[in-house]
Amino acid sequence: MPLTETSRNQLIRLPMVKSAGVELWVKREDELHPLISGNKFRKLKYNIEEAREQRAHTLLTFGGAFSNHILATAAAAAEHGFKSIGIIRGEELANSIPTNPTLSKAQKLGMKFVFVSRDRYRELTADPEKARSLSEKGGQYLIPEGGSNSLAVKGVSELFIDEDIRADYICSPVGTGATLAGIVEGAHPTQKVRGYASLSHERLSDEVKRYTAKDHFEIINHYTFGGYAKTTPELISRMNWFYKQTKILLDPVYTGKMIFGLLEDIKRGAFEKGSVILAIHTGGLQGIEGMNDRLERKGQLKINI
Repeated sequence: MPLTETSRNQLIRLPMVKSAGVELWVKREDELHPLISGNKFRKLKYNIEEAREQRAHTLLTFGGAFSNHILATAAAAAEHGFKSIGIIRGEELANSIPTNPTLSKAQKLGMKFVFVSRDRYRELTADPEKARSLSEKGGQYLIPEGGSNSLAVKGVSELFIDEDIRADYICSPVGTGATLAGIVEGAHPTQKVRGYASLSHERLSDEVKRYTAKDHFEIINHYTFGGYAKTTPELISRMNWFYKQTKILLDPVYTGKMIFGLLEDIKRGAFEKGSVILAIHTGGLQGIEGMNDRLERKGQLKINI
């Protein structure tokens, strides 16, 4: 991990933003580390420290075929002298490692995989301690799916710098809710936090409240594009346009949906004139390669990189 844990804020100079009378900045958390970027960097920081404290030698975690968390954990383990094991959802993926960019990179970083059925995966993520029996015993430090626990929330809460107090609104993608909880914890109580969900989840607010007692946040569910890891040509087109205008690359699962929704909300006047908006870029760019492979097979528009 880099010596500095401070990311820069980039001003977004778009005519539509200017005409709405607001100021939009993007916090470039994607630049923290090439593989352990954004919220994964933050979420793993204190988990790595705790693993050391417990004298563990192996990081054991969970994820899907294109999981940013799986690759980030593999990279963090390699960088900090740990072994790593990933419990992967989907038995059929055991033979797909060479063609799956996420799993292939994680394997090259030393991660070993245990492939399980989707039913078994749900059982294990509901009771993660059961996963210890699937791999070598002793010396394992267990990290939940997505890295989401109280230590992750603590890490995410530290992403703000002094100048961020200018922001009236803090916007972030939402997956499991732990990243948004960390942002709520770190933000000033007068700042309004808006979480743009990557999938519709009626209990997402409850997931956020598992980690924070603060309530100055709301969940925006209008821009999920069909659910987790699902896209449309309209979404990809807007991502490509945004990249051309700002040189900020977005991922299709989280930040692409947030920026799409945020720009739509700015256009429809959801923010008061004079508002300062800070959008958090949570990284996840490694998943673009795999997504582009899927889009190409379907003959659909790909993400420009």
